[in-house]
Amino acid sequence: MCGAKAGGPDAATIKPGETTIQGSVTRDGQPVTGYVRLLDSTGEFTAEVPTSATGQFRFYAAEGTWTLRALVPGATADRTVVAQQGGLAEVAIAV
Repeated sequence: MCGAKAGGPDAATIKPGETTIQGSVTRDGQPVTGYVRLLDSTGEFTAEVPTSATGQFRFYAAEGTWTLRALVPGATADRTVVAQQGGLAEVAIAV
């Protein structure tokens, strides 16, 4: 359901045909390390990955509406994303 690569996601590691949600977490335009949670459409916890040193994250998920919750020192932020089957959803989260 989810996946994270040490050092952060890179386009070469996207699996063809997989539904992918990826992005970055920033504060004042600078990358922030922490965690990103994937919550389903009912708000239930599904997965969590650490961000890379550059604030990046990636999940492989099912098609549907998801909430991403960034958890970083001193802040949290939620973003809703709609993932399409076999597509790539890019999300920027500013905290």
